[in-house]
Amino acid sequence: MTAKSPNTPPEDAGAQRQHPVVYTKEFKLAAVARLKDGKQTAQALANELGVRRNQLYKWAKVLEQNGPEASFTSRGRKPESEESELARVKRELSRVKEDFELLKKLEASFARMKR
Repeated sequence: MTAKSPNTPPEDAGAQRQHPVVYTKEFKLAAVARLKDGKQTAQALANELGVRRNQLYKWAKVLEQNGPEASFTSRGRKPESEESELARVKRELSRVKEDFELLKKLEASFARMKR
């Protein structure tokens, strides 16, 4: 159970974004199998494998929803053309909420400056 190693960051890694580790389908399937067998806690397993505990649960959920053949076939978010309308709208709503909160803070800041 090994993961593909991430791209080696340059010397000034703090100045550039590091690429995330990409785990193989086999690694994910084995990790979920070990999570399901219950011989160790999810946290202990996550520590051993070098992943976050919630990532194990996400992999388990995807596997349960899609089955072993359809799970973990591609990287990242689906292209916009394949993305569900609900997911797109939820993401847009989240951005709008963030913008609204920022505008409320700016309004309060400007109101204080006028005083």
